[in-house]
Amino acid sequence: MPADRFEPDAYLREETYTQTRAPVEYASTLIPEAYRSPVFFEAERQRVFSTGWVAVGHVSDIPVSGAVRTVTVAGQSVIVVRDRAGELRAFHNVCRHRASRLVTEQSCQLKRFRCPYHSWAYALDGTLLGAPLFEGSDIPDDQRAIFDTSRLPAFDKRNYGLLPVHVAAWANLVFVSLEPEPMPLTAWLGDLPERLAGYRLDEMTVVADRSYDIAANWKLIAENFMEYYHLPWVHPELVKVSRVEDHYRFQGPGLYTGMSTSPISRDTESGWTALTEAPHLADSDAVSGRFIWILPNLALSVLPNHVFTVLATPMAHDRTVERTTIALPPHTADDPSIAPALDELAAFWDHVNGEDIAIVERVQEGISSEAYTGGRMCFRFEEPLHRFQNMLIDRMVGLERIPAGDGDDPMFASPAADATGSQTAARSRSSAASRSSMSSMPVE
Repeated sequence: MPADRFEPDAYLREETYTQTRAPVEYASTLIPEAYRSPVFFEAERQRVFSTGWVAVGHVSDIPVSGAVRTVTVAGQSVIVVRDRAGELRAFHNVCRHRASRLVTEQSCQLKRFRCPYHSWAYALDGTLLGAPLFEGSDIPDDQRAIFDTSRLPAFDKRNYGLLPVHVAAWANLVFVSLEPEPMPLTAWLGDLPERLAGYRLDEMTVVADRSYDIAANWKLIAENFMEYYHLPWVHPELVKVSRVEDHYRFQGPGLYTGMSTSPISRDTESGWTALTEAPHLADSDAVSGRFIWILPNLALSVLPNHVFTVLATPMAHDRTVERTTIALPPHTADDPSIAPALDELAAFWDHVNGEDIAIVERVQEGISSEAYTGGRMCFRFEEPLHRFQNMLIDRMVGLERIPAGDGDDPMFASPAADATGSQTAARSRSSAASRSSMSSMPVE
């Protein structure tokens, strides 16, 4: 592994990132240590994944009361559960007594949480139900004399519930925040819920689910998703339905990067299936693909007839576990005749994703070279990547801000009207790039 050029504290300082803070037409990429240094990886866990909101799965992963799913956020195990009232809850996966892990299964159905070490029991809403040897326990009557606590200081079970984690849902997706007081998820998402409202994402049903273990840093996966410079060489089949010349910026304020392909073409030979579009879509949504990466770890490919989701969980500086899903609108998901088309669609995305995995693993190998110190941004095609890297830098240096969007003057606009109402073709606007995506709005 190459030697780390920086002291650990340097990763938390603004001057470390000067080359990436420049306007996109002058900028160079993020320092290579961000992808190859275990020290940077640990700092990133604390500054990026332990703050703000992190996507951890789908609402449908926790469908009923008592449904439990364990997830990993910033290296911490978190329980997500639906309580008896049907509300989503999240807790650190640790007993309040001696810190045993409570749940080891990825998914399960429980009536309560019970610690395997000393049998402390917790309700699904996190309240402590019983603690043997302490007041109010559920010890059998014939053993109570052994566990007499009359001489102990008062013990109030209300003070020893599970340690809560903030949880929220949007678009059939579950997000958690390890922060004590995070900004609202609505502020994190910015105008994205409004932009994608026509797709009714919360009504969609997950019909395919697959995971991949990738020998690459999670940011390489993110950055590969959000730029289309590589499409002709890495995805010769994909460009038949998602042409480079039909890509444009789809960006409002929020901690996300957005681009769109309009019009998006059908080509069944390339895997674009016969699944029908959702009937409620507006004209622009019915002919466009929306490609969104939400900081830090969630990708949405929103198409007229389905949504392909990528959820990236960093495991090490050079390893990422990626979960992908396909979700369909109700009129399609409920149709039993779609099985062949769904198989074709799943094979299409597996093929495209396999191409991406192969190339990002090669980049991970290459970025380990000590000779590489960063590369120049390609202005027209890598502006979303520039925005993403600057949002990440903000978190690393402790800046809490929401980057602005395009307003009425988009950097790259569709020749036709899109969901934002833009009508202008501004394919290459250097002045807009100089303003950069990182002009900011303060968080209220």
